[in-house]
Amino acid sequence: MGTARIVTDAGKAYIKALSNRQGPHPLACELVAIQLAQWFGLPTFEFSIMELLSEGAVTFLDGSLSQPGPAFVTRAAKDHQTWDGADIQLLQLENPEDITRLVVFDNWIRNWDRHSPDNRDPNLDNVFLTSEGASRGRLRLIAMDHSHCFTSGGVLTSKSFQLASIQDAGLYGLFPAFIPFIKDEQIREARDRLLAFTPAVASQFLAEIPTEWDVSKSVREAWGEFLCRRARFLADTIPQALARICWPGQLWDDRRVKKKGGRR
Repeated sequence: MGTARIVTDAGKAYIKALSNRQGPHPLACELVAIQLAQWFGLPTFEFSIMELLSEGAVTFLDGSLSQPGPAFVTRAAKDHQTWDGADIQLLQLENPEDITRLVVFDNWIRNWDRHSPDNRDPNLDNVFLTSEGASRGRLRLIAMDHSHCFTSGGVLTSKSFQLASIQDAGLYGLFPAFIPFIKDEQIREARDRLLAFTPAVASQFLAEIPTEWDVSKSVREAWGEFLCRRARFLADTIPQALARICWPGQLWDDRRVKKKGGRR
């Protein structure tokens, strides 16, 4: 998308603007997904919609220029650590419970751009670890970069949200190093949160999409229905799907420390 680094009156930031090579719909995916992530209880970057007033306010990596109009902006985090795919850094997390939430969330929004169901080209850069806001010597996991959710970066149409997408059984977001951190308690909490999602919440988030990003009323309606129906589908299926991978042969996680007398 030609994400650019900028400096604003509020500090350093990253911007995704109109006329990027992938079009306006990934901007809408970013905006909707970050609101969903916050509603779901995940930590995210601070974000805003910035109105660019002139052509060329932002120069993309390929040398092309942005167009005037609303752009998606997130505040830059300090002390970012690149993840190498191993569990060493994950053991430093102050919020390890958010690994489970992030996996369930990626399945809700069908996020191809972290870890796809076919295990093709896992994107370690989209596992964002930072010491900012964490205790000394610890890290925080941040949910970020969702331009390729819902349609894998494609154009949004009503067909993007048909039954096949609602009932997509592929398992998203589950890096091998995440498996030891997946906990049934957090799965149940995520399931309850999915069941709490309502059409009113969906409409609220979708109404925030700027008209300049060219998401029609019919697409917004289909999108809202998708979010509600997929939330219910996942609430019914994600506990078993994760159990089959994370603790084979068991319905729930049994990796607990035994208490005296052999009781758990």
